[in-house]
Amino acid sequence: MSSYLLLPAAAAVVAYLYAALRAVQARDEGPALAALAAALILHGLLLVASVQAEGGRLGLTQALSLLTWQSALLLALLSRVMALRPLRAAIYPLAAAGVLLPVLLPTHSGGNAPHDWRIALHAALSIFAAGLLTLAAAQALALDLLDRLLHKPEQLARVLRMPPMQASEDWLFQLIGAGFFMLSLALLSGLIFVDDLFAQHLVHKTALSILAWLIFGALLLGRRRSGWRGKRAVRWALSGYAALLLAYFGSKLVLEQILGRHWT
Repeated sequence: MSSYLLLPAAAAVVAYLYAALRAVQARDEGPALAALAAALILHGLLLVASVQAEGGRLGLTQALSLLTWQSALLLALLSRVMALRPLRAAIYPLAAAGVLLPVLLPTHSGGNAPHDWRIALHAALSIFAAGLLTLAAAQALALDLLDRLLHKPEQLARVLRMPPMQASEDWLFQLIGAGFFMLSLALLSGLIFVDDLFAQHLVHKTALSILAWLIFGALLLGRRRSGWRGKRAVRWALSGYAALLLAYFGSKLVLEQILGRHWT
């Protein structure tokens, strides 16, 4: 990334961290909201500049940065949901790190990406699904932390400041349900638009995405039929998210950084 973009990148990082600090302090006054809005705008503009510099190709670091930006944006849009507010202390610093990724680890694609609305649609659905499921994974970790604190009497005051477990768990499954729906659309679009999995280097991504889809689907089915909750729900949610990360970013890392190829 060009040196003239370093200043807005630093400003976005500071703004994200300020918003996260205010979230920890439970202070959502105007300056914190303004800082978050500025961070999201600057982050988005930096992403556009980074992708354009790579000829329109979404490299590994740009994809990770996009995921963190979208997760922060979704969380900001859901700011009125009390059960999700604790996630801000984790998601906003994660987005700050996402701002720096293309700056510190730029991707060199070596050519322009083909412009095809079908590829753009499939990528958008995939990233949107990943953003929703990132929030779900963070919510699962928050639930696990709350469960651990409930077994420590000395942490009672801290527990009382956190959202009720039932509401937090309900939102976990709402996020998973929405993410599962978007992931289903992403897989369906891939099935329709992809011509040759092997020639387009999409075999591993597709297989791991289907694995993630099966895990999340089984979790939702277990919730509906058997009332799965607690640690079981947390384990399944994190397992599905791990498979999704491997699908989107693990396979992309191997393909681009080791084999020198790209999804097409």
